[in-house]
Amino acid sequence: MSVTVRVPAKVNVQLGVGGLRADGFHDLANVFFAVALGDEVTATAGTPGTGVTLGCSGPDAAAVPLDDTNLAARAARLLAAHHGLAAPDVHLHIAKAIPVAGGMAGGSADGAAALVACDALWGLDTPLPVLLELAAELGSDVPFALVGGVALGRGRGELLDPLPVTGTFHWVFAVADGGLSTPAVFRECDRLREAAGTGSSDTDVPTPDADPALLAALAEGDAVALAGALANDLQPAALSLRPSLAATLRAGTETGALGALVSGSGPTCAFLAKDADAAAAVAEALRASGTCRTAHATHGPVPGASVLGG
Repeated sequence: MSVTVRVPAKVNVQLGVGGLRADGFHDLANVFFAVALGDEVTATAGTPGTGVTLGCSGPDAAAVPLDDTNLAARAARLLAAHHGLAAPDVHLHIAKAIPVAGGMAGGSADGAAALVACDALWGLDTPLPVLLELAAELGSDVPFALVGGVALGRGRGELLDPLPVTGTFHWVFAVADGGLSTPAVFRECDRLREAAGTGSSDTDVPTPDADPALLAALAEGDAVALAGALANDLQPAALSLRPSLAATLRAGTETGALGALVSGSGPTCAFLAKDADAAAAVAEALRASGTCRTAHATHGPVPGASVLGG
């Protein structure tokens, strides 16, 4: 028996980053937006005694770890432990479409998908609030991948409030060669703040909040207004570590995108387009620009991790 779950990538249409806390994290005002570009994770009952095994296919499969550092494997073990199950025997296959280490929470998405797939495979019927608690143990972005849509994440990003949104927005994602380490980008953000003389601790940097103009644009389905409100406090750090991203951002905006920003910690760049035709044109232009490895046109918001055929 197998269960396949589809799970979306995310773009942070606003990523406000507070100062460095004593626990090493930053308070966030993180407006998550789920898009149709996504991975599929299939959980299959394994041969007794084999434990949790992993496989992966897709363009970036070689970059996906197939050991205990993979959040999908950790999710399966965490779910089993929560229910007091013996060491689980399950094979998890990841069909990878979300860029690896690309700022779109691909690893977190796979963790969320594994929770849902194993829960269905094992017939556990775990309540969503419990799955969200387990997801938060796995990582800050995992809870949002469970629920999808659009939500404001506070704390480390794991405390979610759904946000109203009208209509469909059209996006293009330009995928860079190689990835960026999220912890490294946060460290660079702190370094740049110190270099600017503003300080980097939570006593120096105000706790961020969601931009009312951005929330209104989402609620009203206004792509032009949303484009004008896109913001990412990690973008200067990502550009500092990967200066070539400036050319990618410029190429997308010069070919008709309404707005652009680095997605999360990067290096994937996100472009908001007027409609589906405009998104297709921006993606084609970016692929021809030589400033990225490839580009994908997609749309959102979409639901979170969902069993296919369920």
